Amino acid sequence: MTEKIKTLQIIHLAVCAGTAIAYFIIGDLSIEKLQIPAIDSSSVIYLAIPVFAFILSTFLFKSQLKQIDPKLNIEEKLPVYQTASIMRWAVLEGAAFLILILKPDFILFGILLIIYLAFLRPTEERINNDLSNI
Repeated sequence: MTEKIKTLQIIHLAVCAGTAIAYFIIGDLSIEKLQIPAIDSSSVIYLAIPVFAFILSTFLFKSQLKQIDPKLNIEEKLPVYQTASIMRWAVLEGAAFLILILKPDFILFGILLIIYLAFLRPTEERINNDLSNI
């Protein structure tokens, strides 16, 4: 099981590192860009992107986990968990890139998504906890 967890951790690291490097290169980070921009009626949609990504990623993750047969042992549940995790990370990564490309003024919200993505690092404890709550 630890091999499969290591694989999942490497995938997670690649997603996080790739997104962070893209923000560093494309985002041209500076102190001025890390401030909360003025939010008006035309920019509310860009503020909704990270919120929607958070809700959608959590919903997809939990809906995938609900499809697992609770009678299976953890080893047999792990492939579905891996798929659910990758889906969750892809939604968050996509939202971060969407913010970076469409509205770089809101780069702070993309960075918050990357930080949240980093906190979702798969550990044996987290996987056991998520799979036992099915």
